[in-house]
Amino acid sequence: MDQLKKVKVNTLLIFIFSTLIYALCQLLFSIILMKEDLWTNFHIQLSAHYIVILAMCIADYGLLLLLNKYTRNILYRIIAGLTGLTIICLVLLGAFNFMIYNVFNVSSVGMPSFLVKFAFAMTTNIPILLAFELIYYFRSEQKAIADSEKAKREALLFQHETLRAQINPHFLFNSLNVLSSLIYVNPENANKFTKALSKTYRYVLSLNQQPLVLVKDEVEALHFYMFLMKMRFENCFTFLLEKTQLADKHRIIPLTLQLLIENVFKHNIATEDSPLVIKVIIGKDLLVVQNNIQPSNDIDKAGIGLKYLTRQYALYGRDVVVEDNGQLFTVKIPYIEL
Repeated sequence: MDQLKKVKVNTLLIFIFSTLIYALCQLLFSIILMKEDLWTNFHIQLSAHYIVILAMCIADYGLLLLLNKYTRNILYRIIAGLTGLTIICLVLLGAFNFMIYNVFNVSSVGMPSFLVKFAFAMTTNIPILLAFELIYYFRSEQKAIADSEKAKREALLFQHETLRAQINPHFLFNSLNVLSSLIYVNPENANKFTKALSKTYRYVLSLNQQPLVLVKDEVEALHFYMFLMKMRFENCFTFLLEKTQLADKHRIIPLTLQLLIENVFKHNIATEDSPLVIKVIIGKDLLVVQNNIQPSNDIDKAGIGLKYLTRQYALYGRDVVVEDNGQLFTVKIPYIEL
């Protein structure tokens, strides 16, 4: 906290010093341009110029916030920036002219025209906005680099945690139980189950140091995982997959689909009388996982679930949307474009 307060104080001091120097430079420039006496009411002139510069800084900062909120296009930013600067200069000039001529009753004789003042104000104001733009650009670059490194670290942690979750005793115990029963009842399905289990683990192990994967790879791995679930739950659920071909080349967090499906089984009851209906939609803009709600009383709170996925996507500036209307539970996953 003390360090943060120190940084804020230093930033404020730098801002005050910078604006004071800039005001002094503008004062000297205006005195040379207007051919006035440098030492006549120097402190009053410097104070007036500093107030103008300070007002411009505040207005330009507000303009920068608006530009950042509504547009990232360079051409639009230039047009909107120049328009904003024009409005700011006109408003400030009008306000200061009113103060000088109407409030303080200073004579306008010998004073420069409004057009000259406006041109001078624009040449003064443009560098201020450019300085703010440069500061914003460099800070954005630094933040992007820091976020990228954080995302890589979090992605590696995610892979380790996911791998540990997939090979936990419960998962192995359930899989081996199903396999042992199939060996005697249906050897052919036992063989298929073994291959699907092997491919599921092989996919998990292949994710080492991969922060993102293609949707088509996730869907392919999901088929093996759903086969395991089908052998385990048999006719207790229905799985539907709708896929847009164009979505195959989009990227998502590894094991997103598997974790969401696992979340469905973990939090719901699946029986032949009340089967779960799980629907996965691989759309053009979003990946959607939806299921009917049949709450389970015995919910395993451990493991990786929706909250962790939400955190992972937030690292890339994407929001995971969760909708629960009491009958359907829907999770909408955004694609991550590099």
